[in-house]
Amino acid sequence: MLNILREEFPEVTISKIRFLEAEGLIEPQRTPSGYRKFTPRDVERLGHVLRMQRDHYLPLKAIREYLDAVERGERPAAPLVGRQSGPPPRDEVTVSRLGRAELLAAAGVDEAELTAWESYGLVAPLPDGHYDARLVRIARLVSELGRHGIEPRHLRATKAAADREAGLVEQVVAPLVRHRNPQTRAQAEERTRELADLATGLHSALVELALDLRS
Repeated sequence: MLNILREEFPEVTISKIRFLEAEGLIEPQRTPSGYRKFTPRDVERLGHVLRMQRDHYLPLKAIREYLDAVERGERPAAPLVGRQSGPPPRDEVTVSRLGRAELLAAAGVDEAELTAWESYGLVAPLPDGHYDARLVRIARLVSELGRHGIEPRHLRATKAAADREAGLVEQVVAPLVRHRNPQTRAQAEERTRELADLATGLHSALVELALDLRS
């Protein structure tokens, strides 16, 4: 079962699957000796859960409610997460902010890990105490790096570099942002995304080149 899932989700672990079971996302049968028995239906449901977490950063509660409704024969609208370019359709649910418990569940991390990341400035709540849903992906990446021995304190430079790049992008688009024309402001948003993609690509290319030169 694990090998099947790892074809699409190479980072999945037994502990992750047991966590999802504890959260009620799956209910595998048990053999008389107590071993878990995963059916093809269980594997398919796990795939849906992992895919919705990976692609949409959804909290586990939203995923569970959606999949349960599907299995009851209903046709619910797929829940969405993150900021949308326009108002969502009336039958869709948009999640842009999460509570602390929702962030922990969606990222699959514990309280101690999140507290440590906050102390190093890698994750921070919004002024109202909630968390931007995009932090789910960041939390997962920090967690995966930790499994390879890269601790939060090692990532402070990465966060500082990201802040500097964001500041540079803001300087470039500032003249467009100050315009009252909605079309010009929309161009500013598009330019911001474009520059962010370029900065991310440059960072990735520089890291790959540095590693190749050292090998």
